[in-house]
Amino acid sequence: MGKPTGFIEHRRVKVPHRDVRRRIADFEEVNLSLDAEVLTEQAARCMDCGIPFCHGVGCPVVNRIPEFNELVYRGHWRQAAENLHSTNNFPEITGRVCPAPCEPACTLALNDEAVNIKHFEYQIAERAFAEHWVKPIPAAMKTGRKVAVVGSGPAGLAAAQQLVRLGHGVVLFEKDDRPGGLLRYGIPDFKLDKQILSRRLEQLAAEGVAFESGVHVGEDVSARYLQRTFDAVLLAMGAGQPRPLDVTGAELLGVHFAMDFLTQQNRRVAGDPVDVADPVDVADPVDVADPVDTAGCEPISAKGKHVVVVGGGDTGSDCVGTSIRQGALSVTQLEILPQPPEDTNPETPWPQWPLILRTSTSHEEGCGRRFGVLTKRLTGVDGRVGRLHACEVDWTQGPQGWEMKELGGTEFELSAELVLLSMGFLHVVHEGLVDQLGLPFDARGNLSVDRWMTGAEGIFAAGDSVRGPSLVVHAINQGRLAAAAVDQWLQKT
Repeated sequence: MGKPTGFIEHRRVKVPHRDVRRRIADFEEVNLSLDAEVLTEQAARCMDCGIPFCHGVGCPVVNRIPEFNELVYRGHWRQAAENLHSTNNFPEITGRVCPAPCEPACTLALNDEAVNIKHFEYQIAERAFAEHWVKPIPAAMKTGRKVAVVGSGPAGLAAAQQLVRLGHGVVLFEKDDRPGGLLRYGIPDFKLDKQILSRRLEQLAAEGVAFESGVHVGEDVSARYLQRTFDAVLLAMGAGQPRPLDVTGAELLGVHFAMDFLTQQNRRVAGDPVDVADPVDVADPVDVADPVDTAGCEPISAKGKHVVVVGGGDTGSDCVGTSIRQGALSVTQLEILPQPPEDTNPETPWPQWPLILRTSTSHEEGCGRRFGVLTKRLTGVDGRVGRLHACEVDWTQGPQGWEMKELGGTEFELSAELVLLSMGFLHVVHEGLVDQLGLPFDARGNLSVDRWMTGAEGIFAAGDSVRGPSLVVHAINQGRLAAAAVDQWLQKT
């Protein structure tokens, strides 16, 4: 490596964030950048470890991490960018939103803090755009074959780019008004500015990808149409079926799925019209900054409310940060699982992804967190939620695995004028396109595939629709693999 003793000489430097008081007043990105001198020192920490578990075990797209670390150390930024793009279509996105499973798999993480791999990825990608090294890569020859990609999230975008570069004609269908899927409407702008997504979409368009936004395949366009019109179809719709809260009161006004809440705020930041939800409550007037449509409805807003987020994952954390920026009176996040250990967990030894307590930048902004909590019911007045009733639970290892038991005498209530359900997703939405195609599922309701082909000839699938709810980086990897499978199948037919 660049400096064999670097990991001894230099400690890990944390990536800086904008001051809390300033950042909660807007939706601009939270993370800042390390300067060039510090980056060189940090890159020197990459060890000559022999077997780089960071990319062999930790990285789903198998980024060649030790190689681009050394290139950063030596100042060969363009080569580092070429290296990174050879395995990852969108490093500027994963460098922002990926939880970086590569870092806990770093050999240095065995007895020290890991190398700053994620930040190198971010810096390399941003340098590539700033220096105009990121250019369209059109195919040298066209194959004359047409492929439809359904869904423009990370899996669909990665697959579309790989296929169009192989010379296939690619049409990418998106049910929303703009492409990007989860990247555009599910991730807050304070984590991923949407201009970052837009500039990459410009590259895909210049390479020949045709975007058909506002087209809900299965409703506006039939499955039969796709099969007649295209030589192959790749389904990348994600796992869009949210897990419901099955308790009394879940139907009350003011109870919403997390994605509905986050999508509305992302539209608001973009200056787009906001899909409305609850009827206006005269006792809770709409802020003048929130546009009201002519039907007399209001958008979902945390302004001036006690907010409870049910679910302790990353999406729940995004709801916390968004609620704080909207002006919530208080934000409490509930998690049904017990609080994990803070540093190490013997149940997930190195190089596995460690199940430990993680505090996000949103949590740092002001949030109450409670673990081992079961929501029992919701109550309210005049049809609008006002209180959340819960109890504490205990988890024990039983013959069937972990078992949950309610703890008597631990019941409590919380003020809850806005309840956001962030309990994850079940599987791909079955109604519509999937049912029309008659595709088989696995035991969890995900699409079942063999070499990325579903049970229907010429119909492929990738991403969360196959894997279930997962990480952006897993979706990118599956999109790339499925695109290669589609290409191979087209060459044989």
